[in-house]
Amino acid sequence: MPLAKDLLRPSLADERRRHKKKRLVQSPNSYFMDVKCTGCYRITTIFSHAQTAVPCGGCSVILCQPGGGKCKLTPGCAFRRKQT
Repeated sequence: MPLAKDLLRPSLADERRRHKKKRLVQSPNSYFMDVKCTGCYRITTIFSHAQTAVPCGGCSVILCQPGGGKCKLTPGCAFRRKQT
């Protein structure tokens, strides 16, 4: 009787649900991102799990607040994930 799940080739969705240490290839859940300020349109690099509030360098608007795990972006801020 064959298995219902392929253990050697799990789907991408199954791998993302797993804990970072229990994946086939270990990888972190955190990343750096470029955030664009809504006031002056300056781009700032922020860590996804920042533990302090990050102000904009140009106009001192708060770009993100710590949220326990991942930081919460200010509404209206655009972001993109940086490629390593």
